[in-house]
Amino acid sequence: MRRPAFFNFLFASGLLALTQLMTPTGAAAETRLALVIGQSAYRAVPELPNAANDAKGMTELLGNAGFTVTTAANLSQNEMRAAISDFAGKVSASGTDTVALVFYAGHGLQIDGENYLVPVDLDPKREADIPLQGVRLNDLLNTLGALPTRARIFMLDACRNNPFPALSGAGHGLAIVDTKAGAPGSFISYSTSPGAEAEDGNGTDSPYTAAALTIAKQPNLPIEEVFKRIRVAVAQSTDGRQIPWESSSLTTDFKFFGESSGQTSSLPGADSMALASGTRSLEDWRKELQGKPARAAYELVIADDTVPAYQAYIELYAQDARTPRLRTVLERRRQMLAWERATAINTRASFEAYLQNWDNSDLAATARRLLLRVQNRNYALPVAAAATPVAVAMAPTCPCSTPSPPATPVNPGVAPVIKKRVDKTPPKRKLVETPPKPRRPPPPDEVVVYERAPPPPPPAAVGVGIGIGIGMGRGGYGGGYGGPARGDYRRY
Repeated sequence: MRRPAFFNFLFASGLLALTQLMTPTGAAAETRLALVIGQSAYRAVPELPNAANDAKGMTELLGNAGFTVTTAANLSQNEMRAAISDFAGKVSASGTDTVALVFYAGHGLQIDGENYLVPVDLDPKREADIPLQGVRLNDLLNTLGALPTRARIFMLDACRNNPFPALSGAGHGLAIVDTKAGAPGSFISYSTSPGAEAEDGNGTDSPYTAAALTIAKQPNLPIEEVFKRIRVAVAQSTDGRQIPWESSSLTTDFKFFGESSGQTSSLPGADSMALASGTRSLEDWRKELQGKPARAAYELVIADDTVPAYQAYIELYAQDARTPRLRTVLERRRQMLAWERATAINTRASFEAYLQNWDNSDLAATARRLLLRVQNRNYALPVAAAATPVAVAMAPTCPCSTPSPPATPVNPGVAPVIKKRVDKTPPKRKLVETPPKPRRPPPPDEVVVYERAPPPPPPAAVGVGIGIGIGMGRGGYGGGYGGPARGDYRRY
């Protein structure tokens, strides 16, 4: 009885050890959730057989990497939106220590600078139908970006050729999505460069997914290194026709297999800022590539996938057979960067600047349409508050005082100039009464004192009295009857 029990114990211990070896260490430190969508059975265009195979292979890979995988195939628009909503609910309920991954295989379209995932029931008759029938990539990014998670990873094998005849004016491939412009902690990968088309492949899987299924299994590879190796492998398998691209704002380490440190940066977005500041210049790449064999230099610049790296290779290896292909990639990358700036700024000047350099590109028609759209914006001023109505009986009857309706502007795109009525009648001068100046008081009344003349002399001296009276009166006459002379009045 003891012997079977001992062997059972050894068997259970071995099984437990084997399970621990097969389970990725990083999964124990975090919750991993994945949504895998494969769109093959399109109704209005030919099927994509490899998309179903890609979804099946990624479901198995992610399950082995510790993800709880939700797989959905051949979704209509409503079904795709519901699947994204349900997945977001699971991510939200799992807490902040969660890595959320979305893999999409199927058609993708770029309309007016916006990227759209294509449901199987999409059947557009014009480009304006895509926003109504498709699913915006930004809606997916924003839905998961609003949730507090450790990391969000998006793998889009969706840059295949445009199969819809009614969308002949749509741009090729997908537009650039800069994860650094959104919430930190995101990683997005395209199966080919922005503005380029990916191949569906001749095997059971597309070139992008086939490389991912092989390289992501390698243990202890950071996610950035995984996708650099995927890019080199796809470029080799397609002879340079397809070069995958990614953008990262991750703030924590992630490995599909092996230990993930789980250590976040001290500041949100610190890793992405360090990555951006660590981008090497053209001169740095010239020094890096100098003297290297052409093939080794080619793999280095493909792994880096930046404008300075490609430009340095083209300068130093002008006669190499790979140079014409890289020159096309470099030209398209510059164009897509200019397109990203134009649509992000979204002004007349930005679209005019794009058309000045890329007037013959596949996005020129879209740029002209968007330019016309921004020119027709209504810049009308806000309507002022209406004046208090005046009673008709009290209104002035003079024709000159009747307000005239505003004239219609010649150019409706320019705001009309509102002129204020100026009353040319000079204002009446306000009279201010000046108080009278105080008058000086009149001088006191003069007092006149009359002094009576002395009594007349005796009669014997009449003649003398007359003479004196005459002299005293200064030409007057004396009173013969002895009264006072006029000149005898004195004023004091």
